[in-house]
This record gives sequence, structure tokens and C-alpha cells, in this order.
Amino acid sequence: MLSNFNNSLELLETVQKEQLYQKLLQQLQKDFELANVSVEIPSDISPTELKSLLHEKIYLLIVEKFPEYLNLLYVVDISEQAVKNIPPSDVVDISAEVCFLLLKREWQKVWYKAKYSS
Repeated sequence: MLSNFNNSLELLETVQKEQLYQKLLQQLQKDFELANVSVEIPSDISPTELKSLLHEKIYLLIVEKFPEYLNLLYVVDISEQAVKNIPPSDVVDISAEVCFLLLKREWQKVWYKAKYSS
């Protein structure tokens, strides 16, 4: 079920309880490929490792490949307003917040597909 989460790990724990973790990994891989951003997400990755991998990838995109970062936000469909609402701080904190937004949006996609597909 979709609900309010406080952080990425809490969200990922819920995804595992709903038994949709593999679907989330597939959706992440698909959207990263659509955005032309290379990332290898092993199918046996733990939630903690996934969070770290995504956080690091987003950080590198912000710092080194900003156009690709913007394209990823567009492909995943993260609203510009949500990104603007992130409190100004250092890039590490901002990338952690963007990682959380990305996971929430991907979880929405997976949840709706699982709930409403026949």
C-alpha cells in the first residue's frame, strides 16, 4: 500500500513486505536505461546496498553529469516542485533526498501496476 514514509529504508522495507522488491529493481533498471544512465543493479542486492548505490549514482550525476541527472528526473517523473522543496544544503544531503524521491516515485509505479493490472 502507498503511505507516507520517513526515509528510503522504511520505504524499501515496505516494498519487501509487499513482495514487490524484485519488481522495484526491474523498474529502476528500466528507467535508468530509458534515461541513458548506466547502473548495474544486481537482483540479490539488499535494501541498504540499493539505497547506497542509488545515492552514490545520483550524487555523481549531480556533480559530474548534470544534464543526465535532469534527464533521469524527467524519465522517472519526479516533479520539479518536489526537487525545489528540498532544503538547500550540501550535495550529499540533496542527493539523499533525491534518492528518496526517486524511490517513492518508482514504488508508486510498481504498486499501481501490481494493484491494477490483470
